[in-house]
Amino acid sequence: MNRKVIIFTVGKMIEVEGLLMLLPALTGFLYHESQAFVYLLVATVLFVLGRVISLKKPKKTKIFSREGFATVALCWLILSLFGALSFYFTKEIPSYIDAFFEIVSGFTTTGSSILTNIEGLSHASLFWRSFSHWIGGMGILVFVVAILPESQGTTLHILQAEMPGPIVGKLVSKVKVTARILYYIYAFLTVVEIIFLLFGGMPLFDSMCNAFGTAGTGGFAIKNSSIAFYNNAYVDSVITIFMAIFGINFNLIYFIAIGKLRAAFKSEELRWYLMIILVAALGITFNIMNMYSSILTAFRYAIFQVASIITTTGYVTADYGQWPLFSQIIIVFLMFIGACAGSTGGGIKVSRIIIYIKSALNELKHLIHPHSVTTVKFEDQHVSKNTVNNIHTYLILYLMILCSSLLIISLQNIDFTSAFSAVVTCLNNVGPGLNIVGPVGNFSSLSDISKLVLCFDMLAGRLEIFPILLLFSRKLWVK
Repeated sequence: MNRKVIIFTVGKMIEVEGLLMLLPALTGFLYHESQAFVYLLVATVLFVLGRVISLKKPKKTKIFSREGFATVALCWLILSLFGALSFYFTKEIPSYIDAFFEIVSGFTTTGSSILTNIEGLSHASLFWRSFSHWIGGMGILVFVVAILPESQGTTLHILQAEMPGPIVGKLVSKVKVTARILYYIYAFLTVVEIIFLLFGGMPLFDSMCNAFGTAGTGGFAIKNSSIAFYNNAYVDSVITIFMAIFGINFNLIYFIAIGKLRAAFKSEELRWYLMIILVAALGITFNIMNMYSSILTAFRYAIFQVASIITTTGYVTADYGQWPLFSQIIIVFLMFIGACAGSTGGGIKVSRIIIYIKSALNELKHLIHPHSVTTVKFEDQHVSKNTVNNIHTYLILYLMILCSSLLIISLQNIDFTSAFSAVVTCLNNVGPGLNIVGPVGNFSSLSDISKLVLCFDMLAGRLEIFPILLLFSRKLWVK
Protein backbone atom coordinates (compact mmCIF):
# COMPACT_ATOMS: atom_id res chain seq x y z
CA MET A 1 0.00 0.00 0.00
CA ASN A 2 1.54 3.28 -1.15
CA ARG A 3 0.05 5.54 1.53
CA LYS A 4 2.11 8.58 0.57
CA VAL A 5 0.61 8.77 -2.91
CA ILE A 6 -2.89 8.45 -1.40
CA ILE A 7 -2.20 11.34 1.01
CA PHE A 8 -0.72 13.39 -1.85
CA THR A 9 -3.80 12.83 -4.04
CA VAL A 10 -6.18 13.63 -1.16
CA GLY A 11 -4.27 16.85 -0.59
CA LYS A 12 -4.57 17.79 -4.27
CA MET A 13 -8.29 17.07 -4.12
CA ILE A 14 -8.75 19.35 -1.07
CA GLU A 15 -6.76 22.05 -2.84
CA VAL A 16 -8.96 21.75 -5.94
CA GLU A 17 -12.12 21.84 -3.80
CA GLY A 18 -10.90 25.11 -2.26
CA LEU A 19 -10.38 26.61 -5.71
CA LEU A 20 -13.79 25.42 -6.92
CA MET A 21 -15.47 26.97 -3.86
CA LEU A 22 -14.29 30.38 -5.05
CA LEU A 23 -17.03 30.26 -7.71
CA PRO A 24 -19.97 30.33 -5.24
CA ALA A 25 -18.03 32.99 -3.30
CA LEU A 26 -17.82 35.08 -6.46
CA THR A 27 -21.53 34.49 -7.09
CA GLY A 28 -22.32 35.73 -3.60
CA PHE A 29 -20.26 38.89 -4.11
CA LEU A 30 -22.04 39.58 -7.42
CA TYR A 31 -25.39 39.43 -5.60
CA HIS A 32 -24.02 41.42 -2.60
CA GLU A 33 -24.63 38.57 -0.14
CA SER A 34 -22.88 38.23 3.23
CA GLN A 35 -22.61 34.46 2.71
CA ALA A 36 -19.91 35.17 0.12
CA PHE A 37 -17.39 35.89 2.90
CA VAL A 38 -18.07 32.48 4.46
CA TYR A 39 -17.46 30.73 1.14
CA LEU A 40 -14.28 32.75 0.61
CA LEU A 41 -12.99 31.87 4.08
CA VAL A 42 -13.72 28.15 3.72
CA ALA A 43 -12.21 28.16 0.21
CA THR A 44 -9.01 29.78 1.52
CA VAL A 45 -8.67 27.33 4.43
CA LEU A 46 -9.22 24.32 2.15
CA PHE A 47 -6.73 25.57 -0.45
CA VAL A 48 -4.02 26.16 2.18
CA LEU A 49 -4.73 22.82 3.89
CA GLY A 50 -4.60 20.95 0.58
CA ARG A 51 -1.40 22.72 -0.46
CA VAL A 52 0.29 21.81 2.85
CA ILE A 53 -0.78 18.14 2.61
CA SER A 54 0.38 17.79 -1.02
CA LEU A 55 3.48 19.98 -0.63
CA LYS A 56 5.89 17.05 -0.93
CA LYS A 57 5.42 14.83 -3.97
CA PRO A 58 6.10 11.16 -3.13
CA LYS A 59 9.07 9.52 -4.83
CA LYS A 60 7.10 6.40 -5.69
CA THR A 61 3.91 7.35 -7.51
CA LYS A 62 2.75 3.95 -8.67
CA ILE A 63 -1.00 3.46 -8.24
CA PHE A 64 -2.40 -0.05 -8.23
CA SER A 65 -5.89 -1.36 -7.61
CA ARG A 66 -5.89 -1.02 -3.82
CA GLU A 67 -4.51 2.54 -3.99
CA GLY A 68 -7.18 3.39 -6.54
CA PHE A 69 -10.02 2.13 -4.35
CA ALA A 70 -8.64 3.73 -1.17
CA THR A 71 -7.95 7.07 -2.86
CA VAL A 72 -11.38 7.35 -4.44
CA ALA A 73 -13.31 6.35 -1.31
CA LEU A 74 -11.28 8.66 0.96
CA CYS A 75 -11.46 11.59 -1.45
CA TRP A 76 -15.23 11.40 -1.80
CA LEU A 77 -15.74 11.14 1.96
CA ILE A 78 -13.38 14.03 2.75
CA LEU A 79 -14.76 16.08 -0.15
CA SER A 80 -18.22 15.78 1.41
CA LEU A 81 -17.10 16.47 4.97
CA PHE A 82 -15.42 19.73 3.93
CA GLY A 83 -18.01 20.63 1.29
CA ALA A 84 -20.73 20.77 3.95
CA LEU A 85 -18.92 23.44 5.97
CA SER A 86 -20.17 26.37 3.88
CA PHE A 87 -23.83 25.37 4.33
CA TYR A 88 -23.25 24.97 8.06
CA PHE A 89 -21.26 28.15 8.72
CA THR A 90 -23.67 30.34 6.74
CA LYS A 91 -26.37 28.93 9.07
CA GLU A 92 -28.61 28.33 6.05
CA ILE A 93 -28.57 24.67 7.11
CA PRO A 94 -28.16 24.84 10.93
CA SER A 95 -27.56 21.09 11.45
CA TYR A 96 -24.18 19.74 10.26
CA ILE A 97 -25.70 16.31 9.57
CA ASP A 98 -28.33 17.98 7.37
CA ALA A 99 -25.59 19.98 5.64
CA PHE A 100 -23.57 16.77 5.16
CA PHE A 101 -26.63 14.99 3.73
CA GLU A 102 -27.25 17.86 1.32
CA ILE A 103 -23.68 18.02 0.00
CA VAL A 104 -23.34 14.22 -0.24
CA SER A 105 -26.55 14.27 -2.26
CA GLY A 106 -24.99 16.99 -4.40
CA PHE A 107 -21.60 15.39 -5.04
CA THR A 108 -23.08 11.94 -5.65
CA THR A 109 -25.58 13.56 -8.06
CA THR A 110 -28.49 12.10 -6.12
CA GLY A 111 -30.61 15.22 -5.67
CA SER A 112 -32.39 14.16 -2.48
CA SER A 113 -32.82 17.18 -0.21
CA ILE A 114 -33.62 18.06 3.38
CA LEU A 115 -34.57 21.64 2.45
CA THR A 116 -38.18 22.74 2.86
CA ASN A 117 -37.68 26.15 1.23
CA ILE A 118 -35.05 26.00 -1.50
CA GLU A 119 -35.77 29.52 -2.72
CA GLY A 120 -34.84 30.87 0.72
CA LEU A 121 -31.16 30.07 0.15
CA SER A 122 -28.63 32.65 -0.96
CA HIS A 123 -27.46 32.66 -4.58
CA ALA A 124 -24.04 31.50 -3.34
CA SER A 125 -25.50 28.39 -1.71
CA LEU A 126 -27.86 27.70 -4.61
CA PHE A 127 -24.87 27.84 -6.94
CA TRP A 128 -22.77 25.57 -4.69
CA ARG A 129 -25.59 22.99 -4.48
CA SER A 130 -25.98 22.84 -8.25
CA PHE A 131 -22.26 23.09 -8.97
CA SER A 132 -21.63 20.13 -6.64
CA HIS A 133 -23.63 18.06 -9.16
CA TRP A 134 -21.38 19.18 -11.98
CA ILE A 135 -18.25 18.38 -9.94
CA GLY A 136 -19.48 14.94 -8.92
CA GLY A 137 -21.05 14.03 -12.25
CA MET A 138 -17.84 13.30 -14.12
CA GLY A 139 -15.90 12.79 -10.91
CA ILE A 140 -13.59 15.08 -8.99
CA LEU A 141 -10.81 12.47 -9.20
CA VAL A 142 -11.10 12.41 -13.00
CA PHE A 143 -10.41 16.14 -12.90
CA VAL A 144 -7.51 15.69 -10.48
CA VAL A 145 -6.06 12.93 -12.70
CA ALA A 146 -6.18 15.36 -15.62
CA ILE A 147 -3.95 17.83 -13.75
CA LEU A 148 -1.77 15.43 -11.73
CA PRO A 149 1.89 15.01 -12.71
CA GLU A 150 2.68 11.89 -14.73
CA SER A 151 3.10 8.86 -12.48
CA GLN A 152 5.48 5.94 -12.76
CA GLY A 153 2.54 3.60 -12.83
CA THR A 154 -0.98 4.16 -14.08
CA THR A 155 -3.89 6.21 -12.80
CA LEU A 156 -6.36 4.03 -14.71
CA HIS A 157 -7.21 2.39 -11.37
CA ILE A 158 -8.56 5.75 -10.13
CA LEU A 159 -10.72 6.10 -13.24
CA GLN A 160 -11.97 2.51 -12.86
CA ALA A 161 -12.83 3.05 -9.18
CA GLU A 162 -14.68 6.32 -9.78
CA MET A 163 -16.36 6.01 -13.19
CA PRO A 164 -19.74 4.20 -13.05
CA GLY A 165 -20.13 0.93 -14.92
CA PRO A 166 -18.82 -2.64 -14.99
CA ILE A 167 -16.07 -1.90 -17.54
CA VAL A 168 -14.00 1.28 -17.82
CA GLY A 169 -11.32 1.77 -20.47
CA LYS A 170 -9.18 4.46 -21.99
CA LEU A 171 -10.19 6.52 -25.01
CA VAL A 172 -6.55 7.06 -25.92
CA SER A 173 -3.25 5.59 -24.75
CA LYS A 174 -2.70 8.00 -21.84
CA VAL A 175 -5.10 8.14 -18.89
CA LYS A 176 -4.37 11.85 -18.36
CA VAL A 177 -5.43 12.64 -21.94
CA THR A 178 -8.51 10.44 -21.55
CA ALA A 179 -9.53 12.40 -18.43
CA ARG A 180 -9.08 15.69 -20.28
CA ILE A 181 -11.13 14.50 -23.26
CA LEU A 182 -13.95 13.45 -20.92
CA TYR A 183 -13.99 16.87 -19.27
CA TYR A 184 -13.82 18.72 -22.60
CA ILE A 185 -16.92 16.85 -23.80
CA TYR A 186 -18.63 17.32 -20.43
CA ALA A 187 -17.96 21.08 -20.33
CA PHE A 188 -18.89 21.60 -23.99
CA LEU A 189 -22.28 19.89 -23.62
CA THR A 190 -22.97 21.86 -20.44
CA VAL A 191 -22.29 25.19 -22.21
CA VAL A 192 -24.49 24.17 -25.15
CA GLU A 193 -27.38 23.39 -22.79
CA ILE A 194 -26.95 26.76 -21.03
CA ILE A 195 -27.22 28.51 -24.39
CA PHE A 196 -30.35 26.58 -25.36
CA LEU A 197 -32.00 27.41 -22.02
CA LEU A 198 -31.14 31.09 -22.48
CA PHE A 199 -32.91 30.98 -25.85
CA GLY A 200 -36.00 29.78 -23.95
CA GLY A 201 -36.04 32.94 -21.85
CA MET A 202 -34.54 31.39 -18.72
CA PRO A 203 -32.30 33.79 -16.71
CA LEU A 204 -28.53 33.14 -16.86
CA PHE A 205 -28.24 32.08 -13.21
CA ASP A 206 -31.15 29.65 -13.56
CA SER A 207 -29.77 28.33 -16.86
CA MET A 208 -26.37 27.61 -15.33
CA CYS A 209 -27.73 25.90 -12.22
CA ASN A 210 -30.24 23.79 -14.16
CA ALA A 211 -27.57 22.84 -16.71
CA PHE A 212 -25.21 21.78 -13.90
CA GLY A 213 -27.97 19.57 -12.50
CA THR A 214 -28.71 18.09 -15.92
CA ALA A 215 -25.06 17.48 -16.85
CA GLY A 216 -24.32 15.76 -13.55
CA THR A 217 -27.72 14.01 -13.72
CA GLY A 218 -28.23 15.31 -10.19
CA GLY A 219 -31.50 17.20 -10.09
CA PHE A 220 -30.99 19.88 -7.43
CA ALA A 221 -33.46 22.53 -8.57
CA ILE A 222 -33.30 26.17 -7.48
CA LYS A 223 -37.08 26.44 -7.26
CA ASN A 224 -39.35 24.73 -4.76
CA SER A 225 -41.42 23.20 -7.56
CA SER A 226 -38.33 22.12 -9.56
CA ILE A 227 -38.56 22.50 -13.36
CA ALA A 228 -42.36 22.66 -13.09
CA PHE A 229 -41.85 26.27 -11.93
CA TYR A 230 -41.10 27.40 -15.50
CA ASN A 231 -44.16 25.65 -17.01
CA ASN A 232 -42.49 25.89 -20.42
CA ALA A 233 -42.71 23.13 -23.03
CA TYR A 234 -39.51 24.35 -24.71
CA VAL A 235 -37.55 24.22 -21.44
CA ASP A 236 -38.96 20.76 -20.70
CA SER A 237 -37.90 19.55 -24.16
CA VAL A 238 -34.35 20.93 -23.90
CA ILE A 239 -33.76 19.44 -20.45
CA THR A 240 -35.32 16.11 -21.50
CA ILE A 241 -32.97 15.81 -24.48
CA PHE A 242 -29.87 16.74 -22.49
CA MET A 243 -30.78 14.40 -19.62
CA ALA A 244 -30.98 11.57 -22.15
CA ILE A 245 -27.63 12.62 -23.69
CA PHE A 246 -25.83 12.73 -20.35
CA GLY A 247 -27.17 9.24 -19.63
CA ILE A 248 -25.19 7.86 -22.60
CA ASN A 249 -21.73 6.34 -22.26
CA PHE A 250 -19.22 9.16 -22.82
CA ASN A 251 -17.10 6.84 -24.96
CA LEU A 252 -19.97 6.81 -27.47
CA ILE A 253 -20.33 10.59 -27.31
CA TYR A 254 -16.60 10.80 -28.06
CA PHE A 255 -17.03 8.53 -31.09
CA ILE A 256 -19.88 10.73 -32.32
CA ALA A 257 -17.73 13.84 -31.79
CA ILE A 258 -14.90 12.45 -33.96
CA GLY A 259 -17.31 11.30 -36.67
CA LYS A 260 -17.48 7.57 -35.92
CA LEU A 261 -21.27 7.50 -35.94
CA ARG A 262 -21.56 3.88 -37.07
CA ALA A 263 -19.39 2.68 -34.17
CA ALA A 264 -21.51 4.66 -31.71
CA PHE A 265 -24.92 3.52 -32.91
CA LYS A 266 -23.81 -0.12 -33.12
CA SER A 267 -23.71 -0.07 -29.33
CA GLU A 268 -26.03 -2.70 -27.87
CA GLU A 269 -26.35 -0.80 -24.59
CA LEU A 270 -27.35 2.41 -26.39
CA ARG A 271 -30.09 0.61 -28.34
CA TRP A 272 -31.50 -0.92 -25.14
CA TYR A 273 -31.27 2.42 -23.34
CA LEU A 274 -33.22 4.29 -26.02
CA MET A 275 -35.75 1.45 -26.33
CA ILE A 276 -36.42 1.44 -22.58
CA ILE A 277 -36.97 5.21 -22.59
CA LEU A 278 -39.40 5.04 -25.53
CA VAL A 279 -41.39 2.05 -24.27
CA ALA A 280 -41.64 3.44 -20.72
CA ALA A 281 -42.68 6.90 -21.97
CA LEU A 282 -45.39 5.47 -24.24
CA GLY A 283 -46.68 3.16 -21.50
CA ILE A 284 -47.00 6.02 -19.02
CA THR A 285 -48.49 8.36 -21.66
CA PHE A 286 -51.41 6.04 -22.36
CA ASN A 287 -51.86 5.42 -18.65
CA ILE A 288 -52.09 9.11 -17.68
CA MET A 289 -53.60 10.72 -20.79
CA ASN A 290 -56.99 11.03 -19.09
CA MET A 291 -55.36 13.30 -16.51
CA TYR A 292 -54.23 15.89 -19.07
CA SER A 293 -55.82 18.01 -21.78
CA SER A 294 -54.25 16.11 -24.70
CA ILE A 295 -52.11 13.09 -25.45
CA LEU A 296 -49.23 15.39 -26.44
CA THR A 297 -49.31 17.06 -23.03
CA ALA A 298 -49.36 13.65 -21.35
CA PHE A 299 -46.39 12.56 -23.48
CA ARG A 300 -44.51 15.77 -22.59
CA TYR A 301 -44.76 15.01 -18.87
CA ALA A 302 -44.22 11.27 -19.31
CA ILE A 303 -41.05 11.53 -21.43
CA PHE A 304 -39.59 14.15 -19.08
CA GLN A 305 -40.08 12.00 -15.99
CA VAL A 306 -38.87 8.85 -17.74
CA ALA A 307 -35.67 10.61 -18.87
CA SER A 308 -35.26 12.17 -15.44
CA ILE A 309 -35.64 8.90 -13.53
CA ILE A 310 -33.70 6.50 -15.79
CA THR A 311 -30.76 8.93 -15.90
CA THR A 312 -31.22 9.37 -12.12
CA THR A 313 -31.42 13.15 -12.55
CA GLY A 314 -34.51 13.67 -10.41
CA TYR A 315 -35.95 16.87 -11.90
CA VAL A 316 -39.75 16.92 -11.88
CA THR A 317 -42.41 18.67 -13.92
CA ALA A 318 -45.32 16.70 -12.44
CA ASP A 319 -46.14 14.98 -9.17
CA TYR A 320 -45.87 11.37 -10.35
CA GLY A 321 -46.95 10.32 -6.87
CA GLN A 322 -50.48 11.19 -8.05
CA TRP A 323 -50.21 9.09 -11.22
CA PRO A 324 -51.89 5.65 -11.46
CA LEU A 325 -50.10 2.68 -9.86
CA PHE A 326 -49.03 1.31 -13.26
CA SER A 327 -47.05 4.47 -13.99
CA GLN A 328 -45.54 4.55 -10.50
CA ILE A 329 -44.36 0.94 -10.88
CA ILE A 330 -42.63 1.86 -14.16
CA ILE A 331 -40.96 4.79 -12.39
CA VAL A 332 -39.65 2.45 -9.66
CA PHE A 333 -38.33 -0.01 -12.27
CA LEU A 334 -36.48 2.84 -13.97
CA MET A 335 -34.91 3.82 -10.62
CA PHE A 336 -33.27 0.40 -10.47
CA ILE A 337 -32.23 0.22 -14.14
CA GLY A 338 -30.39 3.55 -14.32
CA ALA A 339 -28.45 4.96 -17.24
CA CYS A 340 -25.58 3.63 -19.37
CA ALA A 341 -22.20 2.63 -17.99
CA GLY A 342 -19.62 5.38 -18.37
CA SER A 343 -22.25 8.12 -18.12
CA THR A 344 -22.94 10.53 -15.27
CA GLY A 345 -26.10 8.59 -14.38
CA GLY A 346 -26.58 6.18 -11.47
CA GLY A 347 -28.58 3.00 -10.97
CA ILE A 348 -27.55 -0.58 -11.67
CA LYS A 349 -26.76 0.42 -15.29
CA VAL A 350 -28.29 -0.84 -18.53
CA SER A 351 -25.15 -2.85 -19.39
CA ARG A 352 -25.44 -4.88 -16.18
CA ILE A 353 -29.15 -5.49 -16.78
CA ILE A 354 -28.36 -6.82 -20.29
CA ILE A 355 -25.64 -9.14 -18.96
CA TYR A 356 -27.91 -10.38 -16.13
CA ILE A 357 -30.62 -11.27 -18.65
CA LYS A 358 -28.18 -12.98 -21.02
CA SER A 359 -26.56 -14.90 -18.15
CA ALA A 360 -29.97 -16.14 -17.00
CA LEU A 361 -30.88 -17.26 -20.54
CA ASN A 362 -27.52 -19.03 -20.86
CA GLU A 363 -28.14 -20.90 -17.62
CA LEU A 364 -31.54 -22.04 -18.90
CA LYS A 365 -29.94 -23.29 -22.13
CA HIS A 366 -27.27 -25.08 -20.11
CA LEU A 367 -29.96 -26.91 -18.11
CA ILE A 368 -31.44 -28.23 -21.36
CA HIS A 369 -28.01 -29.03 -22.87
CA PRO A 370 -25.69 -29.76 -19.90
CA HIS A 371 -22.65 -30.53 -22.07
CA SER A 372 -22.87 -27.38 -24.17
CA VAL A 373 -20.37 -24.55 -23.74
CA THR A 374 -22.14 -21.20 -23.48
CA THR A 375 -20.71 -17.72 -23.05
CA VAL A 376 -22.28 -14.32 -22.60
CA LYS A 377 -21.80 -11.91 -25.51
CA PHE A 378 -22.15 -8.16 -25.04
CA GLU A 379 -21.38 -5.51 -27.66
CA ASP A 380 -20.38 -8.37 -30.05
CA GLN A 381 -17.66 -9.51 -27.65
CA HIS A 382 -17.45 -12.42 -25.24
CA VAL A 383 -17.71 -11.27 -21.63
CA SER A 384 -15.01 -12.82 -19.45
CA LYS A 385 -15.98 -14.96 -16.48
CA ASN A 386 -14.21 -12.50 -14.19
CA THR A 387 -16.44 -9.67 -15.42
CA VAL A 388 -19.60 -11.80 -15.05
CA ASN A 389 -18.56 -12.83 -11.52
CA ASN A 390 -17.82 -9.19 -10.67
CA ILE A 391 -21.27 -8.15 -11.88
CA HIS A 392 -22.96 -10.92 -9.88
CA THR A 393 -20.97 -9.93 -6.78
CA TYR A 394 -22.08 -6.34 -7.31
CA LEU A 395 -25.74 -7.43 -7.32
CA ILE A 396 -25.34 -9.47 -4.11
CA LEU A 397 -23.68 -6.57 -2.29
CA TYR A 398 -26.26 -4.16 -3.74
CA LEU A 399 -29.14 -6.23 -2.34
CA MET A 400 -27.40 -6.65 1.03
CA ILE A 401 -26.96 -2.88 1.39
CA LEU A 402 -30.54 -2.24 0.23
CA CYS A 403 -32.04 -4.71 2.73
CA SER A 404 -29.81 -3.59 5.63
CA SER A 405 -30.58 0.08 5.00
CA LEU A 406 -34.29 -0.64 4.73
CA LEU A 407 -34.27 -2.43 8.09
CA ILE A 408 -32.56 0.53 9.79
CA ILE A 409 -34.84 3.11 8.16
CA SER A 410 -37.92 1.07 9.15
CA LEU A 411 -37.08 1.66 12.84
CA GLN A 412 -38.34 5.21 12.36
CA ASN A 413 -41.89 3.88 11.90
CA ILE A 414 -42.62 5.50 8.55
CA ASP A 415 -44.76 3.83 5.90
CA PHE A 416 -43.18 1.10 3.76
CA THR A 417 -43.44 3.00 0.47
CA SER A 418 -41.60 6.01 1.90
CA ALA A 419 -38.89 3.89 3.53
CA PHE A 420 -38.38 1.63 0.51
CA SER A 421 -38.32 4.44 -2.04
CA ALA A 422 -35.97 6.51 0.18
CA VAL A 423 -33.39 3.71 0.20
CA VAL A 424 -33.85 2.88 -3.48
CA THR A 425 -33.64 6.49 -4.60
CA CYS A 426 -30.48 7.15 -2.55
CA LEU A 427 -28.70 3.91 -3.40
CA ASN A 428 -29.43 4.51 -7.09
CA ASN A 429 -28.68 8.26 -6.87
CA VAL A 430 -32.11 9.21 -8.24
CA GLY A 431 -33.36 11.95 -5.88
CA PRO A 432 -37.08 11.98 -5.15
CA GLY A 433 -38.91 8.86 -4.06
CA LEU A 434 -42.57 8.34 -3.19
CA ASN A 435 -44.94 9.53 -0.45
CA ILE A 436 -43.03 11.43 2.28
CA VAL A 437 -39.87 11.64 0.16
CA GLY A 438 -41.76 12.09 -3.12
CA PRO A 439 -41.56 14.87 -5.74
CA VAL A 440 -43.37 17.36 -3.50
CA GLY A 441 -41.76 16.09 -0.26
CA ASN A 442 -38.23 15.93 1.16
CA PHE A 443 -36.02 14.03 3.60
CA SER A 444 -36.11 16.57 6.44
CA SER A 445 -38.44 14.53 8.66
CA LEU A 446 -36.07 11.54 8.82
CA SER A 447 -33.90 10.98 11.90
CA ASP A 448 -30.17 11.77 11.92
CA ILE A 449 -29.33 8.05 11.91
CA SER A 450 -31.55 7.52 8.87
CA LYS A 451 -29.89 10.43 7.08
CA LEU A 452 -26.41 9.04 7.77
CA VAL A 453 -27.47 5.62 6.50
CA LEU A 454 -28.79 7.23 3.33
CA CYS A 455 -25.53 9.20 2.99
CA PHE A 456 -23.68 5.89 3.03
CA ASP A 457 -26.12 4.57 0.40
CA MET A 458 -25.56 7.60 -1.82
CA LEU A 459 -21.78 7.24 -1.64
CA ALA A 460 -21.97 3.47 -2.18
CA GLY A 461 -24.26 3.94 -5.16
CA ARG A 462 -22.12 6.63 -6.79
CA LEU A 463 -18.86 4.68 -6.30
CA GLU A 464 -20.38 1.36 -7.43
CA ILE A 465 -20.24 -0.12 -3.88
CA PHE A 466 -16.75 -1.69 -3.96
CA PRO A 467 -14.55 1.34 -3.05
CA ILE A 468 -16.70 2.46 -0.12
CA LEU A 469 -16.90 -1.09 1.35
CA LEU A 470 -13.19 -1.79 0.84
CA LEU A 471 -12.42 1.41 2.75
CA PHE A 472 -13.47 -0.44 5.93
CA SER A 473 -11.39 -3.54 5.12
CA ARG A 474 -8.24 -3.97 7.24
CA LYS A 475 -6.52 -5.88 4.44
CA LEU A 476 -6.76 -2.85 2.16
CA TRP A 477 -4.39 -0.90 4.40
CA VAL A 478 -1.78 -3.61 4.93
CA LYS A 479 1.60 -2.60 3.48
